Amino acid sequence: MRIIFSEDGRDFHRRGWAELVMADPAGTFFHTPDYLKLYWEEFGEQPEHLLFAFAEEDDGTQIGAVAFERIGETLRFLGGTEVTDYMGPVGKPERRDAVAKELWTALLTRDEWTSADLRGLPEDSPWLPLLREAAAAAGLGVEETEDQNGVAPTLPLAATWDAYLEGLPSKLRHEIKRKAKKLEAEAGPFTIHTATEETLTPFLDRFVELHRMSEGPKGVFMQPGMEIFFRRLGEAFLPRGIFKLQFIQVGGEYAAGTIGYAFHGTFSLYNSAFDRKWGNLAPGMVLVAEDIRLAIEGGAEIFDLLKGDYAYKYRFGATPRQVRRLVVTR
Repeated sequence: MRIIFSEDGRDFHRRGWAELVMADPAGTFFHTPDYLKLYWEEFGEQPEHLLFAFAEEDDGTQIGAVAFERIGETLRFLGGTEVTDYMGPVGKPERRDAVAKELWTALLTRDEWTSADLRGLPEDSPWLPLLREAAAAAGLGVEETEDQNGVAPTLPLAATWDAYLEGLPSKLRHEIKRKAKKLEAEAGPFTIHTATEETLTPFLDRFVELHRMSEGPKGVFMQPGMEIFFRRLGEAFLPRGIFKLQFIQVGGEYAAGTIGYAFHGTFSLYNSAFDRKWGNLAPGMVLVAEDIRLAIEGGAEIFDLLKGDYAYKYRFGATPRQVRRLVVTR
């Protein structure tokens, strides 16, 4: 096998690796070329900072792929840390070991980098030990640490909503039901609305509005550039059934909204916002429970609450999952 490098942005599609994402159990929506292309177009530093590495068999069959960006003399997985939770290579499972070894061998032939800051590697990803051990075997310095916001609570899903509730500790089950009953008792019946192509724009308008009403860092997160990124995500991936923007309507108002991704058996809860005047009735928590119910009905097997070790995530039965970082130096 061999590693082929490219700095040509056309290779997001010309040499697209979507099939490898689906073949690799470690592959997520964040690894897809379409997502990374959109990220690069909105947040990429400079065109000359893009670097692809494609692993090929001698007959030309593509068996691995990874996208990097270079910041100064540091290589990073493409995707950044602010909007992309999981990063790294994808490849055919039976060839991952060889791809990891050949990747470092090939990277050492390039002199534009002195360190690699590789984030977004889940603790259970096979790529984490493979990249770490291959780098050490190549004579590189390797340090493994926790990634920024480095816990991503996840929840295995049951086959039905009732089975999911029955599998929870009684305290958590009671609390989920209690919040929904309290909201309904004090504000009237609530309904869940999922954005369609026709309602995407007004729904995103409301989501951005709620985000900017938030306190602290969340309230300043949705800057104009970030808003454009979210709108492009919706336009690109809602028609494919991946992008899910959902609101809970109560008292005639959209009181809370969530954005998630339904991809390859996993529903990933990406972002949320709520109207603070409804805060005492916790519409956001009720909506997350409804997101779980809809994910189960949609056939998801995993509900991933993504990075951020927040207490509310564990109220739905999630368990912590570490996300790791490798710092590799020549």
